[in-house]
Amino acid sequence: MPESLVNKAIERAVDGTDPWIRAVFGYKKKLRPAVLHAIDHVVSLVDGTGPILALDPQRYDEETNLRTYFISASEMGLFLERDPGLAQLRGKPGDGQRVATGLLLMEKQERLTLGAAMSGDVVLRDVPQVTVSFEGHRLIDLNDKEEETRYLLKRRAYDHLLRIALGRITEIKTRRGNLEKHRTLLGSKLSLLRRGGFGFGPGSGAEPDVATLEQRLAQIEEQLLEIGKDDKMLEVYLGVVADVLGRAEEHLWVGKETLVVDRMGIKRKEAGPEAREINLDVLCDAEGRRLVVSLVNIPT
Repeated sequence: MPESLVNKAIERAVDGTDPWIRAVFGYKKKLRPAVLHAIDHVVSLVDGTGPILALDPQRYDEETNLRTYFISASEMGLFLERDPGLAQLRGKPGDGQRVATGLLLMEKQERLTLGAAMSGDVVLRDVPQVTVSFEGHRLIDLNDKEEETRYLLKRRAYDHLLRIALGRITEIKTRRGNLEKHRTLLGSKLSLLRRGGFGFGPGSGAEPDVATLEQRLAQIEEQLLEIGKDDKMLEVYLGVVADVLGRAEEHLWVGKETLVVDRMGIKRKEAGPEAREINLDVLCDAEGRRLVVSLVNIPT
């Protein structure tokens, strides 16, 4: 792997989380193993997705996945017509038809309904059924060169890991800030109590106990030490970034799912003449997001 790429990824990790991390001595050396691991992961993540699907309304009737993802060929055609990224590519100068590559993202929804079902020659009513639909379709990282699309997706996956790390750093800063405010308030109350000048006035209840305040202050100090001392916080933040990137597969991954649905979008247990089986790539992250994804080619 080119050293220039590794250095660029390290600096991107710092800029994308907390630029003050650069003040930590040897931050590049400390981040390097985690960054290399994250790079390997996002490369395998993007290159390991299923075969590229031709997102073409003319192939709707013959392509099982297309019939599952979209209600009709006209719905798919309207989606492609309205996509701003495709419109931009169509407007680029050039001769002849081009093929754009991108990533299709969708949300899979499953809803419990009551419907009719056959049991031999008998029609059963109000049978619990699960209907499956795909919503929120969108295309990202469209390009008329497949290699460029894959590069953009790898960078996007890396940046997603950085957003997770930034979220954790923000949580630490917020928690620490709240503890410090509470510590300051309790310290002021304790100081007043020790001087004998603290009170809430008549009818406000019992005055706080000095020993109780001291105990609470000690607890806050212990929590602050668990987070990190003032002069060590940048190292704590660097550690968060290194931890997320170093365990990238635990924070962003693609799972495989097999789905069997009939032409009405009803989930079935087994495939058959009226029910098709499709394999899904499901992009998941540690924050609970789940999106069905597919690399697609689209004639423009």
